[in-house]
Amino acid sequence: MAMITCMTASLKKLVSLFLVITFIGKSCVSGHFVVEKSNIRVLSPLSLISKHDSAIGNFGIPDYGGYLVGSVVYPDKGAYGCQAFDGGKPFKSKGSRPTVLLLDRGECYFALKAWNAQQAGAAAVLVADNIDETLITMDSPEVSNDADGYVEKIGIPSAFIEKSFGESLKEALRNKEDVVIKLDWRESVPHPDQRVEYELWTNSNDECGARCDEQMDFVKNFKGHAQILERGGYTLFTPHYITWYCPQAFILSSQCKSQCINHGRYCAPDPEQDFGVGYQGKDVVFENLRQLCVHRVANESGRSWVWWDYVTDFHFRCSMKNKRYSKECAEDVLKSLDLPVEKIEKCMGDPEADVENEVLRIEQELQVGRGSRGDVSILPTLVINNVQYRGKLERTAVLKAICSGFKETTDPPVCLSSELETNECLERNGGCWQDRESNTTACKDLEFVQDTFRGRVCECPVVNGVQFAGDGYVSCTGRLFSLAIRPLRLEVSSLSNNLSDGMILSIGPGRCAVNNGGCWSETRLGLSFSACSNSLLSGCQCPQGFWGDGHTCEDIDECTARTACQCDGCSCKNEWGGYECKCKGNLIYIKEQDACIERSGSKFGWFLTLVILAVVTGAGIAGYIFYKYRLRSYMDSEIMAIMSQYMPLDNNQNNEASTEAQPLRHGAMV
Repeated sequence: MAMITCMTASLKKLVSLFLVITFIGKSCVSGHFVVEKSNIRVLSPLSLISKHDSAIGNFGIPDYGGYLVGSVVYPDKGAYGCQAFDGGKPFKSKGSRPTVLLLDRGECYFALKAWNAQQAGAAAVLVADNIDETLITMDSPEVSNDADGYVEKIGIPSAFIEKSFGESLKEALRNKEDVVIKLDWRESVPHPDQRVEYELWTNSNDECGARCDEQMDFVKNFKGHAQILERGGYTLFTPHYITWYCPQAFILSSQCKSQCINHGRYCAPDPEQDFGVGYQGKDVVFENLRQLCVHRVANESGRSWVWWDYVTDFHFRCSMKNKRYSKECAEDVLKSLDLPVEKIEKCMGDPEADVENEVLRIEQELQVGRGSRGDVSILPTLVINNVQYRGKLERTAVLKAICSGFKETTDPPVCLSSELETNECLERNGGCWQDRESNTTACKDLEFVQDTFRGRVCECPVVNGVQFAGDGYVSCTGRLFSLAIRPLRLEVSSLSNNLSDGMILSIGPGRCAVNNGGCWSETRLGLSFSACSNSLLSGCQCPQGFWGDGHTCEDIDECTARTACQCDGCSCKNEWGGYECKCKGNLIYIKEQDACIERSGSKFGWFLTLVILAVVTGAGIAGYIFYKYRLRSYMDSEIMAIMSQYMPLDNNQNNEASTEAQPLRHGAMV
């Protein structure tokens, strides 16, 4: 079977060295890469009026469906744009038209040129080729610490132009002519009918660096728009996943066994690029297959948009980073979204079988470009009306590109305003945990936060000052959590051992006010006991007089157990939650000492007590009088010493006293 063509550098970064060498040596055919274009029309000077093609860059934000009219500027120095330009924002337009900065190819990354142009105030950037050739696509640099700082921040459009066109623009600028151009993206996406068909080539692996982070951020942020478009019948969305096959001669090798399913037919790179540790490539292929089947099965039931919910929930709950990337975790997500696990498993088939998998076979065939669409060779790739999207994979930019694919005047309402307000908790409680008795839910609908739509999240709630704990999806019983009141961490295993599925667990002060904190409680004969205590920040503990695990508590018979009323002459009667002890005759029972004492003391005892009290009282009064006399004497001497500074005294004795007191006064005032 013909398979994916020669891999571009971007895809080579994803695969292991072994498979790259194998494909290049044995399976490589001529590539089919399509350059996506916008057009540029020169409006002035008259001598240059013309129309030209330009290649849209794989970074920044092209204005799909729109256009930009601006004045071209060519820098006097630093024409490569590889260094920051001097003067703050020297290319920021001072007139009515924005500035389009023209730069030369060479010396550094294309994206770095665009970033420096943006920093200098340019509204768009043109990069002129330095050799005579057909147009190429300007790609983002390989992932590096240097590139990570600016690539995602580029927000201006960029275009690559042929050498001859660039030279004509520079010549006119050298002649001091006003060069005005119109960058036009209105025809970059075809719009054949009233429905836009688009597809996203993605991956379930979350350990492949910046590209994985980019595609998952996009899926989470675009989910709300995608589901509105899909539900309204405005779009037809299809997810896709890249796989490749292992050559026949290497099927039994450890590399192919760890990276492929169905005997080498469908492979993905090892997530850690280390065959001996962590997850394997075949784990990724199997989850990719599951996500394809989620879309297929959901589509059959008229709920195709649920794919977006599954992918975002799986990424959150079943992350490789948290060692939760598993079949069991995936099935928990399926159940929370009311997706039929059996149908999806049937769709997936047997990954160990030596046969073709229908779903993945179709995926491999679709990777090869046909007609106006090129090969899919990088992840993520978005294809709109059979044209590959260029630029940053960002919510607003992608929405604008999709909307440009509708025929004029047929745009759905969501295209007319980027403001999107939904409440995903209204349907099936958003697939989150819910306790119907207390009307408590873990579903939280997040609208626009810093201009980014995030949809809903499942987080155990805070109710009346009580923080529930758990994963927010299946139950509120199983994640690490902490309290701001004081440090506290509970492991999932310790909670799971004591709590049944679906049981409410709350933590923090006041937690007993909500469903009794999930603990045991009972009332009999007007007496109420509970295993929940606000003095405990978490957990359940049977109260005194009861035994159990805190979720079920039984009364302790202290009398039978001989743990109470051990004193001589005591009789014991068990009660619910306690006991009663009685002493014989006129004796009374003292519980703390477990002893019987006389109800009234002897006359001599009372006389002795009165004598002791009288002595103590007299000593107290005498001490008080002595203390008051000494205090008054000390205060008089201090007042005399202070007053001597301001009033002349008549005799030498008083003067000497004043002089001696001086150091003491200064010391007290320091």
